[in-house]
Amino acid sequence: MAEPLKAMYNKEFLYQFGRKVREAYGAFDIEGFVAAVLGNDWDVLELKARIRRISVSLGKYLPQKYEEALNVLFKIDEECTGFPYLFFPDFVEVYGQNQEHWELSMKALERFTQRSSAEFAVRPFLIRDPERMMRQMNTWAQHPNEHVRRLASEGCRPSLPWGQALTQFKEDPAPILPVLEQLKMDSSLYVRKSVANNLNDISKTHPELVIQIALDWYGKHEYTDWIVKHACRTLLKKGDRRVLSIFGYKDDESIQFLHFTCSPDSISIGEEISFSFQVKSEKHTKIRIEYAIDYVKSKGHRSKKVFQITETEIKSGETKAYSRKHSFKDLTTRKHYEGVHSLSIIMNGAVKNSFDFMVK
Repeated sequence: MAEPLKAMYNKEFLYQFGRKVREAYGAFDIEGFVAAVLGNDWDVLELKARIRRISVSLGKYLPQKYEEALNVLFKIDEECTGFPYLFFPDFVEVYGQNQEHWELSMKALERFTQRSSAEFAVRPFLIRDPERMMRQMNTWAQHPNEHVRRLASEGCRPSLPWGQALTQFKEDPAPILPVLEQLKMDSSLYVRKSVANNLNDISKTHPELVIQIALDWYGKHEYTDWIVKHACRTLLKKGDRRVLSIFGYKDDESIQFLHFTCSPDSISIGEEISFSFQVKSEKHTKIRIEYAIDYVKSKGHRSKKVFQITETEIKSGETKAYSRKHSFKDLTTRKHYEGVHSLSIIMNGAVKNSFDFMVK
């Protein structure tokens, strides 16, 4: 089993980092810093809590003036690259939100994001002063460095995983759109992925807006085509007919669904269910095939989860066969419960057949 990410912040890492700080700031108390970080509850802290503990402890042992503390970090940030150093932008979030520090904090976030990521640290600034911060995001969208351009999109995602929700943008995503418009043809896939993820967030609260953007962008360039497809993944799983039509998955009447089998009709948690079927088409067409599981949840209600099988073309008179197994082993991301579940096969948004089975 892989070690959790939080395990990278161990005593060896902290001492190693402390030595880098002391090279730039001779008064830095490494022992005091490490002791403050570890405290007496380090083992129970999760990843983000550990990052915050490091940031807060840095604030205690670096110069008390924010400007001077940042100067120390600026001296060592080039040798502190990668995911572990998320506490650099987090330090700005903790200590740099006063109005008099705005320009310096923006400079720091722009610099630090190029070596880790400031996507979480910008969010309190967006919540506090969204108009000013979105002007900054539009400026960053024109930056020559792809990490800064990605920050312009990733930082204002309405529902960034692990990040504070931006309620104002869930209610009205309009301020985000100029940033995404600037980045829709970005040369960096890293940036385009962020644009797609941002639009996917928006699709959960404003589907009509994203469908209109998809219609406007699709078919203009391979970059925007990729963004639109990735941005519409939630709407595709919901079987939205307008979105399916954009990508050519609109014909379900000429496709025959044949020889569906599913077994067993009763399993225990930890076991798996198997199913198979065939499809045959009367004409050459595109087809998107998915299956859905209606899971029983802890309070007895059911919740649907859709899984993609394939997106393909099928020729006139051609028959294709598919078989899959689905595990009901408990995961950290999904716990299973007893009750009657359902498995459905979906083709181009239309449910073709379902099978009920018991999970014990």
